[in-house]
Amino acid sequence: MRKYHDDEWGVPSHDDRHLFEMLTLEGAQAGLSWATILARREGYRRAFASFDPAKVATFDQRHLERLRNDEGIIRNRLKIYGTRTNARAFLRVQDEFGSFATYLWNWVDRTRIVHHPRTLADLRPTTELSDRISKDLKRRDFTFVGSTIVYSLLQAVGIVDDHLTGCPFKRE
Repeated sequence: MRKYHDDEWGVPSHDDRHLFEMLTLEGAQAGLSWATILARREGYRRAFASFDPAKVATFDQRHLERLRNDEGIIRNRLKIYGTRTNARAFLRVQDEFGSFATYLWNWVDRTRIVHHPRTLADLRPTTELSDRISKDLKRRDFTFVGSTIVYSLLQAVGIVDDHLTGCPFKRE
C-alpha cells in the first residue's frame, strides 16, 4: 500500500491504458478493500490483456466464463462482465473525444483540483463532481461507476489531489 501511495496514487495520468486499468480496479474494489485489489493487480493484468480496452471489448462469453475460475482476480460475474461492458463504452468515449483522458480531464478544465485535508476525517467519499461524472458515465453505458468509485478514480489518477496537508507526496 505504501509503494502505491508513494509512487502512484494522486499522480496525474493522461494515459488511456492506465485510466482503463484504474477504472477497472476501482470497480473491482466495490465492497472490498483496496489492499485486496492491489494484491491481485498482476492477475488482473493477465486476465484483461494488460488493460487493452480494444482487446477486452472483444472477449466473448466463453472467455469471460473462464475468467470466473481465475483465482488471480475477483471472480464476481457482474464485475468480470462489467469490465467488457466498460471496455466497449471506453472505446466509444475515445472515438467521441479522441481519448478517455481528454473526456475525463475536460470535467476539470484540464486543471487538477487540490484539496487540503488535514486528517482522514476531512476526506469525503463523493463530491458534486463525482456525482456528475458518475451520472454521465452511466448514461454512456458504463457500469460499476457510482459516485464513490468515480471519486476514488479521480483521486487515483491525480485529477483530485487529496493527499493530507504535510504529506511529502502532496503535489501542489
